[in-house]
Amino acid sequence: MAGRRRQGIDPLKKAFVKSYGCQMNAYDAARMADVLGAEGYAATDQVEEADVVVLNTCHIREKAAEKVYSELGRLRVLKGERAEAGRDTRIVVAGCVAQAEGAEILSRAQGVDVVVGPQSYHRLPALLAASREKRVVDTDFPVEDKFDHLPARRNRGVTGFLTVQEGCDKFCAFCVVPYTRGAEVSRSVAAIRAEAEAMVAAGVREITLIGQNVNAYHGAGADGAPASLAGLMAELGRIPDLLRLRYTTSHPNDMAEDLIAAHGSDPLLMPYLHLPVQSGSDRVLKAMNRKHTGDHYRALIARIRAARPDIALSSDFIVGFPGETEAEFEETMRLVADIGFASAFSFKYSPRPGTPAAEREDAVPEAVKSERLARLQGLLDAQRHAFNAATVGKVVEVLVEKAGRHPGQVAGKTPHLQAVQFDAPLAAIGTLVPVRIVQSGSNSLFGERVADAARAA
Repeated sequence: MAGRRRQGIDPLKKAFVKSYGCQMNAYDAARMADVLGAEGYAATDQVEEADVVVLNTCHIREKAAEKVYSELGRLRVLKGERAEAGRDTRIVVAGCVAQAEGAEILSRAQGVDVVVGPQSYHRLPALLAASREKRVVDTDFPVEDKFDHLPARRNRGVTGFLTVQEGCDKFCAFCVVPYTRGAEVSRSVAAIRAEAEAMVAAGVREITLIGQNVNAYHGAGADGAPASLAGLMAELGRIPDLLRLRYTTSHPNDMAEDLIAAHGSDPLLMPYLHLPVQSGSDRVLKAMNRKHTGDHYRALIARIRAARPDIALSSDFIVGFPGETEAEFEETMRLVADIGFASAFSFKYSPRPGTPAAEREDAVPEAVKSERLARLQGLLDAQRHAFNAATVGKVVEVLVEKAGRHPGQVAGKTPHLQAVQFDAPLAAIGTLVPVRIVQSGSNSLFGERVADAARAA
């Protein structure tokens, strides 16, 4: 077996996979590692020793794409150094930059051997084999379902992502996802449950269901009829030893009533929701093609909080969208103040080629965008710190995920997705532990096990 070859790939070599961007990319990167593992590649976190290097890319913002090209420049040098030592290196660019730019990557980055889009990475072994003859680009949207061709997953921890839906039909004016990921497609309930059961059997205790627009999920149920995301979670809740469920990322217009109700009735669904709003200005939202208003979002949050009063909210914001005025930016600040967020992601608008917004000629000056972003992030950070500080003194259930920073310490997450560190044996990993929060740091909470606190008293 040691000398066996499959599709021209040496099974004794190593693979380095690096992912940029969203949770979908993190999932895809892990599955590409699984594909390469099935071909005999051992995973490595040292790029210098890798025989295959995969960069799984993000195209949401210009900086993300340019980071990839900078990385490819360094990898070209490394590839040359390894070649001088008689060691072959294959460089793969995968993901959304690959899908959007295709053959342009080959012309801009001479060291790249394979360019593969996010719907075709199950073909990676064949593409690597073909690249020994010539450089290869595969950015098709194949007819076959890539999930049917992926190998069994390998366990990588207590928590895990599970893709249930891909693509987006919303066509927001600033976003490349519909062009790089394609139309909305949902996996069947049976296929998702089978993958979830395998994850739990391998030690995963918390699953985050992911999709570009996950709450638009409509996969086939047992009776062949489309199931909702709430229905899917109810089915997954029957899996023994699964302790928690989450989902991300959602669109406000797809928050169905049964999903809102599930936040109050499903015991496995955690009280945390990432629901991007992008702006508080109705005119800007219309220009973004978001198809909702600020007040629609406020009313939706009120209904969600009625179902689950303690829910922690997260969102995405874009500042400096073309044509945004100071008054319109202040509407975003008012919306943030009205709602209150436990966490958020905020960015300056970055034009992406091929999107409608990129064609506009009323760009907001960079200096103005930077100043607005600083103000918005100041308010969001204050809300995040206040939310975390309010946890001090409370007892929360922490799902322990790993060893902590210091000996004798472990780390995990609260139901509200807050990072917590406390003293406990490593045997606690994978279990729920009641913890009293005693301190709120800049990025983590610190606590003590309730049993330890009772003994001390």
